[in-house]
Amino acid sequence: MCIRLITPISRPTVICSFPRIMALRQSSDMSKFKEVLKSAKEIVILSGAGISAESGIPTFRGAGGFWRKFQASALATPGAFKTSPSLVWEFYHYRREVASKAEPNAGHKAIAKYEAKYGKIKKITVITQNVDGLHGRAGSKNLIELHGNLFKTRCTKCNEVVTNLNNPICEALAGRGAPDENVAGSDIPEQALPHCRRHSCRALLRPHIVWFGENLDYEVLQRAEAAISTCDLCLVVGTSSIVYPAAMFAPQAADRGAIVAEFNIEPTPATPNFHFYFQGPCGTTLPVALSD
Repeated sequence: MCIRLITPISRPTVICSFPRIMALRQSSDMSKFKEVLKSAKEIVILSGAGISAESGIPTFRGAGGFWRKFQASALATPGAFKTSPSLVWEFYHYRREVASKAEPNAGHKAIAKYEAKYGKIKKITVITQNVDGLHGRAGSKNLIELHGNLFKTRCTKCNEVVTNLNNPICEALAGRGAPDENVAGSDIPEQALPHCRRHSCRALLRPHIVWFGENLDYEVLQRAEAAISTCDLCLVVGTSSIVYPAAMFAPQAADRGAIVAEFNIEPTPATPNFHFYFQGPCGTTLPVALSD
């Protein structure tokens, strides 16, 4: 399935009368949520850009979603990389630098702490749409990164995926990538960009990110769908619920009877389908929700 954006609609496409009734009755009752959490055996935590924004990671969405003069989403495509790999690498070098300087916030830490405490007696899966690696740095172990990771590369020829924490990832990118609107393009020659270290390959590397117009990795998607299909509790954390296929995960869980609790700054199109809704920063609500 391809990543795509949709225009928010007034009613979610998946409707379940049971979750809708429950949402009206106990939408922000923390004590009742904690009762559900205590009894839950399989928990999925689905996170999006909102939790990372609290750590200073740009969302690159909406009116402010620009890097230099470019719409960020226009650079996150196979076509952009084919046309100007140096420009795309400058963009991702900037994103890597921002992410490497950011720290996991109280929301990330609360999730990791809960997993560390209860992971042996409950099945706890963190599914994130974020690519900044903050969940992993916070300590989450059973982690599914749907859209890849800024600190991994993939060879355009042999497809080898490698973790790379070097900063800069290559010397040619040192001091590059600043979001300066006066810089129109990139003059870095392709041969100076990151290349595969395999002696039999040496092909150009790309960020290990699922770009717009690309399919999610099949095995990654299968793992996520398997977790969603058996969970009895799903936490929706800082996600706008407009990027598919992840936008369907929580509604699907609610539709089959799982309890869904949303933690967001503001309601989303899917909020009416969920049992609980807790408004506010994830770094404020999650530590309370996941504490004993």
